[in-house]
Amino acid sequence: MSALKKEDISQEVFDLYDDYAHNKIDRKVFLQKLSLFAVGAITLPALLSFISPNYLDSIVVKPTDPRLITETIHYASPKGGLKMTGLLATPKEATSKLPGIIVVHENRGLNPYIKDVTRRVALEGFIALAPDALSPMGGYPGDDDKGRALQNKRDQNEMLEDFIAGYNYLKDHKDCNGKVAVVGFCFGGWISNMMAVRLPQLAAAVPYYGRQPEKENAAKIKAPLLLQYAGLDKRVNEGWPAFDKVLTENNIEHEAHFYPDVNHGFHNNTTPRYDEAAADLSWERTIAFFNKHLKE
Repeated sequence: MSALKKEDISQEVFDLYDDYAHNKIDRKVFLQKLSLFAVGAITLPALLSFISPNYLDSIVVKPTDPRLITETIHYASPKGGLKMTGLLATPKEATSKLPGIIVVHENRGLNPYIKDVTRRVALEGFIALAPDALSPMGGYPGDDDKGRALQNKRDQNEMLEDFIAGYNYLKDHKDCNGKVAVVGFCFGGWISNMMAVRLPQLAAAVPYYGRQPEKENAAKIKAPLLLQYAGLDKRVNEGWPAFDKVLTENNIEHEAHFYPDVNHGFHNNTTPRYDEAAADLSWERTIAFFNKHLKE
């Protein structure tokens, strides 16, 4: 049998995976429903393997890239998980202090995809920090399902405090010039929105398919926002009109892009939800936005 392709799979499978990845159904129900799409030569193991992350073959910037200095750092988060770890990536040839970017993971901890994104950010001329919200529980366990289960046990507001503490750590870092922005994906998109709510000094925020803040919180935002949404992501997109209304009424700088016919998670190049054209265009916009607000 030839390898499965995205075109071979029903959109219902992607919607089902989204429900599972966001804790709407448990693994038993997920597998039961997924089995309904295993017909003919498409077996359940083949389907499961196809929609699961492939980290090994998807790395864009290797951990050993000679252009970067990467290290695991530790910082305090007294209002959150107390003791936090994260990946810090800095361009090796930097000759002056750099603006900083916090990179916020999805709902499963600091997995290889987010570490890769952090290195990509650093190669664009930023000092990048990706905290691991699973630090108080031993860190990302090496498996997304286990990571998701662990993260689901943490309080989301305490995790927000962990990323705010990460912001403060990076802002005060000896190699940072004090200008710090944030980019986040899924859960990280919500964290990015909420960091904009909580931190009036935040230089910019780029939430990818992130849940929007409540109206009273949205009105507090001072940072410019670049909002990236997936056209097929009804679950997240339904909150956009109300968010847009508050941002507009309060003269908060923002621009939103909806990428048609792509799924939630389209930037994640380790799963079949990935869409290369949308991911590349959104990333070009993200880096241009950061350059505008942190370098010009």
